[in-house]
Amino acid sequence: MSITKKAAALALGLGMVGGLAACGSSSDGDGQGSGDSRTVTLVSHDSWAASKDVVAAFEKSSGYKVRVLEDGDAGQAVNKAILTKDNPQGDVFFGVDNTLLSRALDNGLFQPYEAKGLDRVDPAFQADAEHRVTPVDTGDVCVNYDKAYFSERGLTPPDSLDDLAEPAYKDLLVTENAGSSSPGLGFLLGTAAAYGDEGWQDYWKKLKANGVKVVDSWEQAYNEEFSGSAGGKKAKGDRPLVVSYASSPPAEVIYADPQPATAPTGVAEGTCFRQVEYAGLLSNAANPEGGKALLDFLIGERFQEDLPLNMFVHPVREGARLPEAFRKFGPRAEDPQTMDPAKIADHRDEWVKAWTSLVLK
Repeated sequence: MSITKKAAALALGLGMVGGLAACGSSSDGDGQGSGDSRTVTLVSHDSWAASKDVVAAFEKSSGYKVRVLEDGDAGQAVNKAILTKDNPQGDVFFGVDNTLLSRALDNGLFQPYEAKGLDRVDPAFQADAEHRVTPVDTGDVCVNYDKAYFSERGLTPPDSLDDLAEPAYKDLLVTENAGSSSPGLGFLLGTAAAYGDEGWQDYWKKLKANGVKVVDSWEQAYNEEFSGSAGGKKAKGDRPLVVSYASSPPAEVIYADPQPATAPTGVAEGTCFRQVEYAGLLSNAANPEGGKALLDFLIGERFQEDLPLNMFVHPVREGARLPEAFRKFGPRAEDPQTMDPAKIADHRDEWVKAWTSLVLK
């Protein structure tokens, strides 16, 4: 989920839990540095995080030292990986989601590898028959609401996309730019899935008329404009509705001191769009065997159960246990909007262009 996909965003600007610092050989800026065969290099967006003991266990069992290169938000990282694919920075890329997957595959970013344990992953998440990418996590982009705002005014929070265009919610919603933000793009795709190729533009006209505010990034929307988040309260944000993630409420609980008994924010489940995040063995990887071992690890039980409290996403491995805070405050949407990656590939750029013209001009 980029979700941009996600950990830096969902960490509410307070720093990652157990974030893994880059280690191993240093890079000279061209390719993978020393090319040490016992070092495996993971290239990711800035939201990568994993518990040190979990990564250490992989290093001990595999004999490989993990080196992490964080390379901007999801879109930036994917674009840079494509530009450097002939001389890649690493062996494995993590962080391309279903909204950008076609761009990576069409540009030959990955080579096929069927990871061990893939049989424990729901086939619905496996988007490529050639196994050029391995699903790692899922997350739902959803509108979040400030519970206190609606309770104090005796107003029922919205629960659907249709609700957001109603006069009762005028000037309450802030979303991210679909051209620069992963959740912003996910929300746009969710409306296209819900209203169809022809109807989504009419829907956005209604949102615009109803006072939707657009900002560049999740950080700005959630931590500055949204009245329900810890950051938004400090910034005196005045929008009680924000495009964020279904896992934002448990983050609000976990990072609070003291922790509240209930989450201060809720999720409008009828607004959700499901993202799936993938990793892949880079074409021309200097250490393909190390890369394969790392992909096996990413869908292994220990890493999958480590995901939720580090990157605030859901595991894809069947039977992976969720922490209590996720079960209590961040359940998956029961019926999220989805879209075939092939359709996203066919329409993403034209939709973003049309959305920009319609909403921002």
